Amino acid sequence: MTKITADNLGRGAFVYIRQSTADQLLNNPESRRRQYGLANRARQLGWTTVEVIDDDLGRSGGGIKRPGFERLLAAICEGRVGAVFAIEASRLARNGRDWHTLIEFCGLVGTVIVDEDGIYDPRHPNDRLLLGMKGTMSELELSLFRQRSQEALKQKARRGALFLSVAAGYVRAGRDRIEKDPNQRVQEALSLIFAKFTELQSVRQVHVWLRDEGIVLPVACHRAAEELSIVWRLPLYNTVHNILTNPVYAGAYAFGRTMSKVSVKDGRKRVDRGLRRPQSEWDVLLKDQHEGYITWSEFERNQRVIANNATGKGSAVTGAVRRGELLLAGLLRCGHCGRKLYVGYGGKAGRYYCQGALVNHGTARCISFGGLRADNAVGTQVLRVLKPLGIDAAVKALAAQTGETSAAQRQLDLALQEAHFAAAHARGNMMLSIPPIVWWRASWSAAGMRRCRLCIGSRARLPSSRRRSRRSWARRSGST
Repeated sequence: MTKITADNLGRGAFVYIRQSTADQLLNNPESRRRQYGLANRARQLGWTTVEVIDDDLGRSGGGIKRPGFERLLAAICEGRVGAVFAIEASRLARNGRDWHTLIEFCGLVGTVIVDEDGIYDPRHPNDRLLLGMKGTMSELELSLFRQRSQEALKQKARRGALFLSVAAGYVRAGRDRIEKDPNQRVQEALSLIFAKFTELQSVRQVHVWLRDEGIVLPVACHRAAEELSIVWRLPLYNTVHNILTNPVYAGAYAFGRTMSKVSVKDGRKRVDRGLRRPQSEWDVLLKDQHEGYITWSEFERNQRVIANNATGKGSAVTGAVRRGELLLAGLLRCGHCGRKLYVGYGGKAGRYYCQGALVNHGTARCISFGGLRADNAVGTQVLRVLKPLGIDAAVKALAAQTGETSAAQRQLDLALQEAHFAAAHARGNMMLSIPPIVWWRASWSAAGMRRCRLCIGSRARLPSSRRRSRRSWARRSGST
Protein backbone atom coordinates (compact mmCIF):
# COMPACT_ATOMS: atom_id res chain seq x y z
CA MET A 1 0.00 0.00 0.00
CA THR A 2 1.47 3.33 -1.07
CA LYS A 3 1.90 6.08 1.49
CA ILE A 4 1.15 8.79 -1.08
CA THR A 5 -2.61 9.28 -1.26
CA ALA A 6 -4.81 11.40 -3.45
CA ASP A 7 -5.12 13.86 -0.59
CA ASN A 8 -1.35 14.28 -0.53
CA LEU A 9 -1.24 14.82 -4.30
CA GLY A 10 -4.07 17.33 -4.06
CA ARG A 11 -1.88 19.54 -1.93
CA GLY A 12 1.51 20.94 -2.86
CA ALA A 13 4.96 19.42 -2.53
CA PHE A 14 7.50 21.60 -0.69
CA VAL A 15 11.21 21.10 -1.35
CA TYR A 16 13.35 22.39 1.52
CA ILE A 17 16.91 23.39 0.56
CA ARG A 18 19.63 24.40 3.00
CA GLN A 19 23.41 24.63 3.27
CA SER A 20 24.97 25.49 6.59
CA THR A 21 27.66 28.07 5.78
CA ALA A 22 28.64 30.65 3.21
CA ASP A 23 31.75 28.58 2.45
CA GLN A 24 29.54 25.65 1.44
CA LEU A 25 27.54 27.95 -0.82
CA LEU A 26 30.76 28.98 -2.53
CA ASN A 27 32.56 25.63 -2.76
CA ASN A 28 29.85 22.92 -2.68
CA PRO A 29 27.56 23.55 -5.67
CA GLU A 30 26.91 19.83 -6.30
CA SER A 31 25.05 19.41 -3.02
CA ARG A 32 22.87 22.35 -3.94
CA ARG A 33 22.15 20.89 -7.38
CA ARG A 34 21.09 17.59 -5.77
CA GLN A 35 18.69 19.41 -3.50
CA TYR A 36 17.14 21.42 -6.31
CA GLY A 37 16.81 18.16 -8.25
CA LEU A 38 14.25 16.97 -5.68
CA ALA A 39 11.68 19.17 -7.46
CA ASN A 40 11.86 16.86 -10.49
CA ARG A 41 11.44 13.81 -8.26
CA ALA A 42 8.30 15.36 -6.75
CA ARG A 43 6.83 15.81 -10.23
CA GLN A 44 7.72 12.22 -11.12
CA LEU A 45 5.81 11.02 -8.04
CA GLY A 46 2.66 12.82 -9.25
CA TRP A 47 2.71 16.34 -7.81
CA THR A 48 1.84 19.16 -10.13
CA THR A 49 2.38 21.97 -7.64
CA VAL A 50 5.96 22.09 -6.36
CA GLU A 51 7.32 24.94 -4.25
CA VAL A 52 11.01 25.34 -3.45
CA ILE A 53 12.03 26.94 -0.14
CA ASP A 54 15.67 28.08 -0.22
CA ASP A 55 15.52 31.00 2.21
CA ASP A 56 17.86 29.23 4.64
CA LEU A 57 20.89 28.87 2.37
CA GLY A 58 23.93 29.74 4.45
CA ARG A 59 22.16 29.17 7.79
CA SER A 60 22.95 26.49 10.33
CA GLY A 61 20.30 23.95 11.26
CA GLY A 62 21.42 23.84 14.90
CA GLY A 63 18.52 25.84 16.31
CA ILE A 64 19.06 29.43 15.16
CA LYS A 65 16.29 31.42 13.52
CA ARG A 66 15.49 30.13 10.03
CA PRO A 67 12.78 32.03 8.13
CA GLY A 68 12.49 29.33 5.47
CA PHE A 69 11.87 26.58 8.00
CA GLU A 70 9.30 28.70 9.81
CA ARG A 71 7.54 29.36 6.51
CA LEU A 72 7.46 25.60 5.92
CA LEU A 73 5.92 24.97 9.35
CA ALA A 74 3.30 27.68 8.72
CA ALA A 75 2.34 26.10 5.38
CA ILE A 76 2.03 22.66 7.02
CA CYS A 77 -0.27 24.04 9.72
CA GLU A 78 -2.44 25.66 7.04
CA GLY A 79 -2.89 22.28 5.35
CA ARG A 80 -1.23 23.33 2.07
CA VAL A 81 1.61 20.78 2.18
CA GLY A 82 1.14 17.22 0.98
CA ALA A 83 4.82 16.24 1.18
CA VAL A 84 8.10 17.68 2.44
CA PHE A 85 11.13 16.79 0.32
CA ALA A 86 14.72 16.92 1.62
CA ILE A 87 17.89 14.98 0.87
CA GLU A 88 18.27 13.90 4.50
CA ALA A 89 17.12 14.78 7.98
CA SER A 90 20.11 17.06 8.57
CA ARG A 91 18.84 19.43 5.89
CA LEU A 92 15.55 19.90 7.76
CA ALA A 93 16.92 20.28 11.29
CA ARG A 94 20.00 19.60 13.41
CA ASN A 95 18.29 19.86 16.78
CA GLY A 96 15.56 17.82 18.43
CA ARG A 97 13.20 20.74 19.05
CA ASP A 98 12.76 21.67 15.38
CA TRP A 99 12.81 18.08 14.15
CA HIS A 100 10.14 16.75 16.50
CA THR A 101 7.99 19.85 15.97
CA LEU A 102 8.08 19.13 12.23
CA ILE A 103 7.16 15.46 12.77
CA GLU A 104 4.31 16.41 15.11
CA PHE A 105 2.79 18.93 12.67
CA CYS A 106 3.14 16.55 9.71
CA GLY A 107 1.42 13.79 11.68
CA LEU A 108 -1.49 16.07 12.60
CA VAL A 109 -2.32 17.12 9.02
CA GLY A 110 -1.22 13.96 7.19
CA THR A 111 1.87 15.30 5.44
CA VAL A 112 4.49 12.75 4.33
CA ILE A 113 8.25 13.30 4.52
CA VAL A 114 10.35 12.19 1.55
CA ASP A 115 14.13 11.84 1.42
CA GLU A 116 16.55 9.89 -0.76
CA ASP A 117 15.99 6.71 1.28
CA GLY A 118 12.23 6.50 1.24
CA ILE A 119 8.81 7.93 2.06
CA TYR A 120 7.67 8.27 5.69
CA ASP A 121 4.24 8.90 7.13
CA PRO A 122 4.53 10.34 10.68
CA ARG A 123 1.10 8.90 11.51
CA HIS A 124 2.53 5.35 11.34
CA PRO A 125 4.35 4.30 14.56
CA ASN A 126 7.20 2.56 12.73
CA ASP A 127 7.83 5.56 10.46
CA ARG A 128 7.59 7.93 13.39
CA LEU A 129 10.16 5.86 15.30
CA LEU A 130 12.51 5.79 12.32
CA LEU A 131 12.17 9.54 11.78
CA GLY A 132 12.92 10.17 15.46
CA MET A 133 16.06 8.05 15.22
CA LYS A 134 17.17 9.91 12.08
CA GLY A 135 16.79 13.23 13.87
CA THR A 136 18.70 11.99 16.92
CA MET A 137 21.54 10.69 14.76
CA SER A 138 21.67 13.96 12.85
CA GLU A 139 21.92 15.94 16.08
CA LEU A 140 24.64 13.61 17.41
CA GLU A 141 26.53 13.84 14.13
CA LEU A 142 26.65 17.63 14.38
CA SER A 143 27.96 17.45 17.95
CA LEU A 144 30.68 14.99 16.93
CA PHE A 145 31.74 17.12 13.97
CA ARG A 146 31.96 20.20 16.17
CA GLN A 147 33.89 18.38 18.89
CA ARG A 148 36.41 16.89 16.49
CA SER A 149 37.07 20.15 14.68
CA GLN A 150 37.46 22.14 17.89
CA GLU A 151 39.88 19.65 19.43
CA ALA A 152 41.94 19.59 16.24
CA LEU A 153 42.10 23.39 16.21
CA LYS A 154 43.13 23.54 19.87
CA GLN A 155 45.84 20.94 19.39
CA LYS A 156 47.33 22.92 16.51
CA ALA A 157 46.96 26.17 18.46
CA ARG A 158 48.93 24.76 21.41
CA ARG A 159 51.89 24.47 19.04
CA GLY A 160 51.41 28.06 17.89
CA ALA A 161 50.80 26.89 14.33
CA LEU A 162 47.12 27.78 13.81
CA PHE A 163 46.52 30.95 11.81
CA LEU A 164 42.89 31.35 10.78
CA SER A 165 43.72 34.89 9.65
CA VAL A 166 46.81 37.09 9.52
CA ALA A 167 46.79 40.57 11.01
CA ALA A 168 47.82 43.59 8.97
CA GLY A 169 51.57 44.03 9.23
CA TYR A 170 52.34 40.32 8.96
CA VAL A 171 52.48 37.78 6.14
CA ARG A 172 52.58 34.00 6.13
CA ALA A 173 56.02 32.40 6.00
CA GLY A 174 55.10 28.80 5.33
CA ARG A 175 52.00 27.07 6.67
CA ASP A 176 52.61 27.52 10.40
CA ARG A 177 54.65 30.72 10.79
CA ILE A 178 54.28 34.44 10.19
CA GLU A 179 56.78 37.25 9.81
CA LYS A 180 56.71 41.02 9.40
CA ASP A 181 55.35 42.42 6.18
CA PRO A 182 58.35 43.49 4.05
CA ASN A 183 56.43 46.57 2.91
CA GLN A 184 58.20 49.45 4.65
CA ARG A 185 55.13 51.66 4.49
CA VAL A 186 53.07 49.08 6.40
CA GLN A 187 55.74 48.68 9.08
CA GLU A 188 56.16 52.41 9.65
CA ALA A 189 52.40 53.03 9.79
CA LEU A 190 51.97 50.45 12.57
CA SER A 191 55.05 51.63 14.44
CA LEU A 192 53.64 55.16 14.28
CA ILE A 193 50.48 54.04 16.12
CA PHE A 194 52.43 52.59 19.03
CA ALA A 195 54.71 55.63 19.19
CA LYS A 196 51.77 58.05 19.28
CA PHE A 197 50.03 56.01 21.97
CA THR A 198 53.17 56.17 24.12
CA GLU A 199 53.08 59.94 23.68
CA LEU A 200 49.34 60.64 23.98
CA GLN A 201 48.34 57.79 26.36
CA SER A 202 44.86 57.57 24.84
CA VAL A 203 43.37 55.46 22.05
CA ARG A 204 40.89 58.21 21.25
CA GLN A 205 43.60 60.87 20.96
CA VAL A 206 45.68 58.66 18.67
CA HIS A 207 42.63 58.15 16.47
CA VAL A 208 41.90 61.89 16.38
CA TRP A 209 45.52 62.72 15.53
CA LEU A 210 45.60 60.20 12.66
CA ARG A 211 42.35 61.57 11.23
CA ASP A 212 43.51 65.18 11.56
CA GLU A 213 46.77 64.41 9.75
CA GLY A 214 44.97 62.39 7.07
CA ILE A 215 47.14 59.31 7.68
CA VAL A 216 45.69 56.08 6.34
CA LEU A 217 46.29 52.70 7.97
CA PRO A 218 46.73 49.22 6.47
CA VAL A 219 43.73 46.91 6.83
CA ALA A 220 43.93 43.19 6.10
CA CYS A 221 41.61 42.08 3.29
CA HIS A 222 41.11 38.32 3.04
CA ARG A 223 39.92 37.50 -0.45
CA ALA A 224 40.70 33.80 -0.37
CA ALA A 225 41.82 31.15 2.08
CA GLU A 226 45.54 31.66 1.40
CA GLU A 227 45.54 35.12 -0.16
CA LEU A 228 45.98 38.28 1.88
CA SER A 229 46.06 41.81 0.55
CA ILE A 230 46.33 45.20 2.19
CA VAL A 231 43.98 48.11 1.64
CA TRP A 232 44.64 51.61 2.96
CA ARG A 233 41.82 53.45 4.72
CA LEU A 234 41.36 56.34 7.08
CA PRO A 235 41.35 54.80 10.57
CA LEU A 236 38.27 54.01 12.59
CA TYR A 237 38.43 53.99 16.37
CA ASN A 238 37.96 50.21 16.44
CA THR A 239 40.86 49.76 14.02
CA VAL A 240 43.25 51.68 16.28
CA HIS A 241 41.93 49.93 19.41
CA ASN A 242 42.28 46.46 17.87
CA ILE A 243 45.87 47.16 16.84
CA LEU A 244 46.82 48.38 20.32
CA THR A 245 45.16 45.41 22.08
CA ASN A 246 46.25 42.62 19.73
CA PRO A 247 49.11 40.60 21.30
CA VAL A 248 50.38 39.56 17.87
CA TYR A 249 52.10 42.96 17.55
CA ALA A 250 54.07 42.15 20.72
CA GLY A 251 55.46 38.98 19.15
CA ALA A 252 53.03 36.68 21.00
CA TYR A 253 50.71 33.95 19.73
CA ALA A 254 47.29 33.96 21.39
CA PHE A 255 44.30 31.69 20.82
CA GLY A 256 40.91 31.79 22.51
CA ARG A 257 40.81 35.53 23.22
CA THR A 258 37.09 35.63 22.44
CA MET A 259 34.18 33.35 23.19
CA SER A 260 30.60 32.73 22.15
CA LYS A 261 27.61 33.05 24.44
CA VAL A 262 24.40 31.12 23.78
CA SER A 263 21.07 32.51 24.95
CA VAL A 264 17.39 32.00 24.17
CA LYS A 265 15.50 34.91 22.63
CA ASP A 266 11.96 34.75 21.26
CA GLY A 267 12.00 30.97 21.64
CA ARG A 268 15.12 30.56 19.50
CA LYS A 269 18.78 30.00 20.18
CA ARG A 270 20.87 33.14 19.83
CA VAL A 271 24.65 32.99 19.60
CA ASP A 272 26.66 36.11 20.44
CA ARG A 273 30.19 35.71 19.07
CA GLY A 274 33.35 37.69 19.59
CA LEU A 275 32.94 38.41 23.31
CA ARG A 276 36.33 39.26 24.81
CA ARG A 277 37.78 37.09 27.58
CA PRO A 278 40.27 38.15 30.28
CA GLN A 279 43.88 37.34 29.53
CA SER A 280 43.95 34.79 32.34
CA GLU A 281 41.23 32.77 30.53
CA TRP A 282 42.87 32.63 27.09
CA ASP A 283 43.32 29.08 25.84
CA VAL A 284 46.85 29.61 24.50
CA LEU A 285 49.41 32.38 25.05
CA LEU A 286 52.93 31.84 23.69
CA LYS A 287 55.35 34.76 23.96
CA ASP A 288 58.31 35.53 21.66
CA GLN A 289 56.89 33.51 18.78
CA HIS A 290 57.80 36.00 16.05
CA GLU A 291 59.23 39.48 15.59
CA GLY A 292 57.00 42.11 17.16
CA TYR A 293 56.49 45.83 16.73
CA ILE A 294 56.71 46.34 20.51
CA THR A 295 57.95 44.26 23.44
CA TRP A 296 55.67 42.28 25.73
CA SER A 297 56.32 44.64 28.63
CA GLU A 298 55.25 47.58 26.47
CA PHE A 299 52.11 45.67 25.48
CA GLU A 300 51.18 45.03 29.12
CA ARG A 301 51.80 48.67 30.00
CA ASN A 302 49.54 49.75 27.10
CA GLN A 303 46.78 47.45 28.36
CA ARG A 304 46.97 48.97 31.84
CA VAL A 305 46.74 52.48 30.38
CA ILE A 306 43.74 51.55 28.23
CA ALA A 307 42.01 49.88 31.20
CA ASN A 308 42.59 52.90 33.43
CA ASN A 309 41.23 55.23 30.76
CA ALA A 310 37.88 53.43 30.78
CA THR A 311 34.93 55.31 32.21
CA GLY A 312 32.02 53.83 34.11
CA LYS A 313 34.19 51.06 35.60
CA GLY A 314 33.81 52.13 39.23
CA SER A 315 36.48 53.35 41.59
CA ALA A 316 39.02 50.70 40.55
CA VAL A 317 40.27 52.84 37.64
CA THR A 318 41.27 56.47 37.41
CA GLY A 319 39.20 57.13 34.29
CA ALA A 320 39.99 59.19 31.24
CA VAL A 321 40.36 62.95 31.27
CA ARG A 322 36.90 64.50 30.91
CA ARG A 323 35.70 67.91 29.83
CA GLY A 324 35.41 70.62 32.46
CA GLU A 325 37.39 73.37 34.15
CA LEU A 326 38.36 71.51 37.32
CA LEU A 327 41.94 70.32 37.34
CA LEU A 328 41.73 67.28 39.62
CA ALA A 329 38.70 65.47 38.19
CA GLY A 330 39.13 61.71 38.60
CA LEU A 331 42.23 62.09 40.80
CA LEU A 332 40.83 62.94 44.24
CA ARG A 333 39.35 60.42 46.67
CA CYS A 334 37.25 60.86 49.76
CA GLY A 335 39.23 60.82 53.01
CA HIS A 336 36.36 59.12 54.86
CA CYS A 337 35.24 56.28 52.58
CA GLY A 338 38.00 56.14 49.94
CA ARG A 339 35.66 56.53 46.96
CA LYS A 340 36.46 58.78 44.02
CA LEU A 341 35.04 62.26 44.32
CA TYR A 342 32.36 63.41 41.91
CA VAL A 343 32.59 66.70 40.04
CA GLY A 344 29.72 69.15 39.73
CA TYR A 345 29.51 72.49 37.95
CA GLY A 346 27.23 75.31 38.96
CA GLY A 347 27.71 79.03 39.44
CA LYS A 348 31.19 80.46 38.97
CA ALA A 349 33.25 77.39 39.87
CA GLY A 350 32.86 73.65 40.16
CA ARG A 351 32.76 71.57 43.32
CA TYR A 352 34.15 68.23 44.46
CA TYR A 353 31.84 66.01 46.51
CA CYS A 354 31.49 62.41 47.65
CA GLN A 355 28.32 60.79 46.32
CA GLY A 356 29.18 57.12 46.93
CA ALA A 357 27.64 56.77 50.40
CA LEU A 358 24.43 58.49 49.26
CA VAL A 359 24.05 56.29 46.18
CA ASN A 360 24.98 52.97 47.79
CA HIS A 361 23.62 53.32 51.34
CA GLY A 362 21.27 56.30 51.28
CA THR A 363 23.33 58.17 53.88
CA ALA A 364 24.52 61.76 53.76
CA ARG A 365 27.42 62.90 51.65
CA CYS A 366 30.83 62.56 53.26
CA ILE A 367 32.42 65.82 52.09
CA SER A 368 31.80 68.61 49.61
CA PHE A 369 34.03 71.60 48.86
CA GLY A 370 34.69 74.13 46.13
CA GLY A 371 37.26 73.33 43.53
CA LEU A 372 38.75 76.78 43.00
CA ARG A 373 40.95 76.84 46.12
CA ALA A 374 42.11 73.21 45.75
CA ASP A 375 42.96 73.65 42.07
CA ASN A 376 44.92 76.85 42.79
CA ALA A 377 46.94 75.17 45.54
CA VAL A 378 47.79 72.15 43.42
CA GLY A 379 48.44 74.24 40.32
CA THR A 380 50.85 76.51 42.22
CA GLN A 381 52.88 73.55 43.45
CA VAL A 382 52.96 71.97 40.00
CA LEU A 383 54.19 75.20 38.40
CA ARG A 384 56.82 75.61 41.13
CA VAL A 385 58.23 72.17 40.35
CA LEU A 386 58.06 72.59 36.57
CA LYS A 387 59.37 76.16 36.38
CA PRO A 388 63.09 75.21 36.22
CA LEU A 389 62.22 72.75 33.48
CA GLY A 390 60.31 75.28 31.38
CA ILE A 391 63.00 75.78 28.76
CA ASP A 392 63.59 72.06 28.37
CA ALA A 393 59.84 71.49 28.14
CA ALA A 394 59.53 74.13 25.42
CA VAL A 395 62.40 72.58 23.45
CA LYS A 396 60.86 69.13 23.78
CA ALA A 397 57.48 70.48 22.71
CA LEU A 398 59.03 71.99 19.57
CA ALA A 399 60.87 68.74 18.89
CA ALA A 400 57.65 66.78 19.34
CA GLN A 401 55.80 69.07 16.94
CA THR A 402 58.60 68.69 14.40
CA GLY A 403 58.50 64.92 14.89
CA GLU A 404 54.76 64.85 14.24
CA THR A 405 55.25 66.78 10.99
CA SER A 406 58.09 64.46 9.98
CA ALA A 407 56.03 61.33 10.73
CA ALA A 408 53.07 62.57 8.70
CA GLN A 409 55.35 63.65 5.85
CA ARG A 410 57.09 60.27 5.93
CA GLN A 411 53.77 58.48 5.49
CA LEU A 412 52.92 60.69 2.52
CA ASP A 413 56.34 60.05 0.94
CA LEU A 414 55.94 56.30 1.36
CA ALA A 415 52.44 56.43 -0.14
CA LEU A 416 53.83 58.36 -3.13
CA GLN A 417 56.64 55.84 -3.61
CA GLU A 418 54.14 52.97 -3.47
CA ALA A 419 51.94 54.71 -6.05
CA HIS A 420 54.94 55.15 -8.40
CA PHE A 421 55.87 51.51 -7.97
CA ALA A 422 52.29 50.36 -8.64
CA ALA A 423 52.11 52.51 -11.79
CA ALA A 424 55.41 51.12 -13.08
CA HIS A 425 54.27 47.58 -12.31
CA ALA A 426 50.97 48.13 -14.12
CA ARG A 427 52.80 49.58 -17.13
CA GLY A 428 55.09 46.55 -17.22
CA ASN A 429 52.12 44.18 -17.12
CA MET A 430 50.45 46.10 -19.93
CA MET A 431 53.57 45.86 -22.10
CA LEU A 432 53.74 42.11 -21.49
CA SER A 433 50.10 41.67 -22.44
CA ILE A 434 50.44 43.45 -25.84
CA PRO A 435 52.16 41.57 -28.72
CA PRO A 436 55.65 42.90 -29.59
CA ILE A 437 54.67 43.66 -33.21
CA VAL A 438 52.07 46.16 -31.99
CA TRP A 439 54.62 47.96 -29.81
CA TRP A 440 57.12 47.95 -32.74
CA ARG A 441 54.58 49.52 -35.07
CA ALA A 442 53.50 52.08 -32.49
CA SER A 443 57.08 53.10 -31.69
CA TRP A 444 57.99 53.17 -35.42
CA SER A 445 54.94 55.32 -36.17
CA ALA A 446 55.79 57.70 -33.34
CA ALA A 447 59.40 57.97 -34.50
CA GLY A 448 58.24 58.46 -38.08
CA MET A 449 55.88 61.25 -37.03
CA ARG A 450 58.72 62.99 -35.22
CA ARG A 451 60.97 62.68 -38.27
CA CYS A 452 58.21 64.01 -40.51
CA ARG A 453 57.75 67.05 -38.27
CA LEU A 454 61.50 67.68 -38.40
CA CYS A 455 61.55 67.28 -42.17
CA ILE A 456 58.60 69.61 -42.67
CA GLY A 457 60.24 72.20 -40.45
CA SER A 458 63.55 72.03 -42.33
CA ARG A 459 62.20 71.52 -45.85
CA ALA A 460 62.01 75.23 -46.55
CA ARG A 461 65.75 75.52 -45.83
CA LEU A 462 66.77 72.79 -48.34
CA PRO A 463 67.75 73.65 -51.94
CA SER A 464 65.30 72.65 -54.66
CA SER A 465 67.75 70.10 -56.05
CA ARG A 466 67.98 68.36 -52.68
CA ARG A 467 64.18 68.25 -52.39
CA ARG A 468 63.85 66.70 -55.87
CA SER A 469 66.49 64.08 -55.05
CA ARG A 470 64.66 63.14 -51.84
CA ARG A 471 61.35 62.75 -53.70
CA SER A 472 62.93 60.50 -56.30
CA TRP A 473 64.59 58.40 -53.58
CA ALA A 474 61.25 58.03 -51.80
CA ARG A 475 59.55 56.91 -55.04
CA ARG A 476 62.24 54.33 -55.65
CA SER A 477 62.02 53.05 -52.09
CA GLY A 478 58.23 52.76 -52.30
CA SER A 479 58.42 50.94 -55.62
CA THR A 480 60.83 48.39 -54.26
